[in-house]
Amino acid sequence: MFTGIVQAVATIERLQDADGIRTFDIAFPAGFCKDLAVGASVAIDGVCLTVTDVLPNDRARFDVMVQSLRITTLASFEQGSKVNSERAAKDGAEIGGHPLSGHVDFCAKVLEVRQQEANYCIRIGVPPEWLRYIFAKGYIAINGASLTIADVDKTAGWFEVWLIPETRRMTTFEHKAAGAALNIEIERSTQVMVDTVRAAVEEKLGPLMPALEKLLAQQGLNVETVFPR
Repeated sequence: MFTGIVQAVATIERLQDADGIRTFDIAFPAGFCKDLAVGASVAIDGVCLTVTDVLPNDRARFDVMVQSLRITTLASFEQGSKVNSERAAKDGAEIGGHPLSGHVDFCAKVLEVRQQEANYCIRIGVPPEWLRYIFAKGYIAINGASLTIADVDKTAGWFEVWLIPETRRMTTFEHKAAGAALNIEIERSTQVMVDTVRAAVEEKLGPLMPALEKLLAQQGLNVETVFPR
């Protein structure tokens, strides 16, 4: 488990492909790898990876399988890429953000970046099937960082987060521009709640759905708008 509080910005030092596995050698700031052991978990841009070797000078090696490359931004990493990093939380650790699994749900694109004095706003596009889990003031994990959703437009398909200077200093978000891909992990308790309510509604309203669809159509709406899947 992770807390969503990014501990360091690390650098992809070396990549190698063999037998369907991509191996990453990652260099971390001094002290990050203290007591790090083979088999330990580290979140790299929000993706939980397992240490396969601990290297000298605060470096570690990770193997990534094809499936993880397909559903995350890891496939786009190059030598020199900067990434957010967090070691697995220890028992009793303070949860400064919200509990994360390191299992990315989907990738999203930066639509727009705005800056207002020291404040920094990122607007992020969301695939339609994930919009039902995103609410203003709710939590979301972006590249491993626990952030609060500031605003959502489910019709246009986007949400926004605002970053304070400390978050920008401790993460890679400062360098994200329109078009950049991000790893998104939705907040699990929100997912469970939404799916449970939706299942109950569909069970109760099942026989009434044709009439409901007709009524919504008269108002210029549809079921997917009101109850997005």
